[in-house]
Amino acid sequence: MAPHSSTSRPILSQGDPVPSRSVHARDRPAGAHGRRRGDLAPSWFAAVMGSGIVAAAAATLPRGFPGLGGAATAVWAGAALLLAVLAGNYVAQQRLRVHAGDPVLAQFFGAPPMALLTVGAGTLLLGRRLIGERAAVDVDWVLWSAGTVLGLATACTVPYLMVTRHRFTPDAAFGGWLLPVVPPLVSAATGALLVPRAPAGQVRLALVLSCYAMLGLGLVAVLLVLAMVYSRLVHHEAPGGAVVPTVWIGVGALDQAVTALGTLATAAPSALPAPYARGTAVAALLGGLGIWGFALLWLVLATALTVREVRRGLPFAPTWWSFIFPLGAAVTGTSALATRTGSQLFVWTAVVLYVLLVAAWAVVAWHSLRHVAVRRRGR
Repeated sequence: MAPHSSTSRPILSQGDPVPSRSVHARDRPAGAHGRRRGDLAPSWFAAVMGSGIVAAAAATLPRGFPGLGGAATAVWAGAALLLAVLAGNYVAQQRLRVHAGDPVLAQFFGAPPMALLTVGAGTLLLGRRLIGERAAVDVDWVLWSAGTVLGLATACTVPYLMVTRHRFTPDAAFGGWLLPVVPPLVSAATGALLVPRAPAGQVRLALVLSCYAMLGLGLVAVLLVLAMVYSRLVHHEAPGGAVVPTVWIGVGALDQAVTALGTLATAAPSALPAPYARGTAVAALLGGLGIWGFALLWLVLATALTVREVRRGLPFAPTWWSFIFPLGAAVTGTSALATRTGSQLFVWTAVVLYVLLVAAWAVVAWHSLRHVAVRRRGR
């Protein structure tokens, strides 16, 4: 039985009769791969997010290791290929409206824009070795623009659907509710990489200011949702089954804010006047440290809940990818603080987190491939 439930109203087209009562449905993240056999749900784009951040985090790691760059580039190339395959198949199946009407699947609309943004950042950080600097910048501009527009649309549309079309019981909140509002944070963090490539003057200034606006949008929304998730955790039965990995999304959301503060502080001096540029550095250090501490608390809570569920038997589900991107964000956030402070504590914390990230990614990727193979044989 799923640990939380919701009731949902199906999305109606003009002329459809209004139902006399709402339709009750169990809110099952375990079924986030799609309810119809062969249905590709947006949750699978989390595989691109996870693989992409494994590559990008390697490029930002404060300590280099032999062969790491080549391995990270290969992982980025695989993530880019997977993004193209999933995007083509998802558009072809024409299930967007159906998924938008599902109170669980709609939350995972945040995954595709973050997949675009992560692969775009990897193209700039790693792909230029293969396709050249100019092509890498052009590709990143396209993917960042598309991911940002799609992410802002998701951050606005999904909460609207939750308010007007979906109905939830008091214990329905879960970590997946963070997914629609996290993309603006990823846009802020990855957009900072494009600031030095933007034309100097008003265009560059507009890019920096837009990234800070998206940072504020995403961080405040994340804190609101985290409050709801925490309230659900303490007022109702502890989550179990496939919903447990989604608790980790809180770690990723918070550490994306730390990463964004760091990358924007590095980029800001080329666009902002000196006093404000110095202020961004202060915010990146003090604000980043404070948010990182909160993320560490959430990481401990998520780890404890996961260990508890593993002892009971945690079945594989697409939500296992919720372990990966948050760990990757923890690496990039910690690396940003290591670069800014020069502290060996942060340097080696980032290295240890990256080792855990690679190990977790290998396990989840293996189970995902086996899951896909089993489904294909079943079909």
